[in-house]
Amino acid sequence: MITGFPAPEDTLFRSLTGTPRDVALLVGRVVLGYIILMHCLKKVGAGLFTTAAVFQNFGIPLAIAAASFTIVVEVVVTVSLVLGYRMVIPAGLMTFVMCGAIFFVHGKNGLFMDNKGWALVGVIICGLLFVAAAGPGRFSLDAWLDRIAERKAARQDGRHRRVLAV
Repeated sequence: MITGFPAPEDTLFRSLTGTPRDVALLVGRVVLGYIILMHCLKKVGAGLFTTAAVFQNFGIPLAIAAASFTIVVEVVVTVSLVLGYRMVIPAGLMTFVMCGAIFFVHGKNGLFMDNKGWALVGVIICGLLFVAAAGPGRFSLDAWLDRIAERKAARQDGRHRRVLAV
């Protein structure tokens, strides 16, 4: 080990366990979901055909299909993030949508948002990847469903042991 550097177990990331980690994941999921929802509501408020026309003006192929896909993905990702439910596939789909936003819309404008750059889109991608990699945490639908499944398995295991003992 290189001297002068903390051991991996001493870093903040490693020491953030239990409730603080789960609260951080919950807050991050809800805030990210809110940001995505607000972008979705702008598209829904404008209407599918208006959104498709905007997509077409940006040179996005199959604009009506792309607009429909984007709206559905944004709704699914928002629900998935806020509930903490099976986020890997929705996060992957939203990352795909965000990469399209960089490629067709924001990438040519540079990084900064004052020039309609890709900074926010990049941060959304990073947030999605972090949540997909870290998991939703203890305060999530996934964790609640896992606890139910564990209890059910424990009850079945107990019954199985009693049958074998007889």
